[in-house]
Amino acid sequence: MAGQGMQRREILRYIGIASVASAFPGFHQWAFACDHHPASAASPPAEAGPYKPLFFSPDQYRMIEHLAEMIIPEDDTPGAKQAGVAEFIDFMVANRVAVSASRDFRSTQEAIEAGNEAQEKFISGLGWMNARSHSQFGHDFMACTAEQQNFLLEELAYKAKFKPTTESGRDFFRMMRDYTVVGYYTTKIGLESIGYPGLKTVWPKLPSCPHPDDPEHKHLPKPAN
Repeated sequence: MAGQGMQRREILRYIGIASVASAFPGFHQWAFACDHHPASAASPPAEAGPYKPLFFSPDQYRMIEHLAEMIIPEDDTPGAKQAGVAEFIDFMVANRVAVSASRDFRSTQEAIEAGNEAQEKFISGLGWMNARSHSQFGHDFMACTAEQQNFLLEELAYKAKFKPTTESGRDFFRMMRDYTVVGYYTTKIGLESIGYPGLKTVWPKLPSCPHPDDPEHKHLPKPAN
């Protein structure tokens, strides 16, 4: 359901987003994330605890994670869930960072306004999905069967299945798809899945972490709104 091929220009823009996101906690899967535990380390790193959403409620976050996996499912390569796409979406939405695969922002103010709009659209969009699920099947989206969930998403993803009553849902799905695709293709997993050589030629070795005295990133300054 991702519905779009990766162009070099898009990938370069996504890498730019990743280089910013990787400076903050929890982005260990990103292409430019800090590497505190090189392969030669004497002991393996301690397992991180479960991710705690910054913006979404736990139930909303689980729904975001599930929708992302439906858009880019696991097949012969890891899917959106394994790549940590839901963390990317939560972080970007929490910090009002608008992500679009097709839109360029001409000013900082325009980008901030788009970030505020994205927060509202995500909340209203998740609510719309649950309302649509109730009207069709009598359950919230996450309580529906896999077949029912696919039916609901397909009528938002494929033009042949569009209905006049699903316009709001289609708008949400397009945004969700943009965030998912950008998030996936800025992770190491996503870049490796398309064999993109850019990191090998432009950035052959990831930079060392600039926070050696704070390996768990517990004391980094909060990102500016």
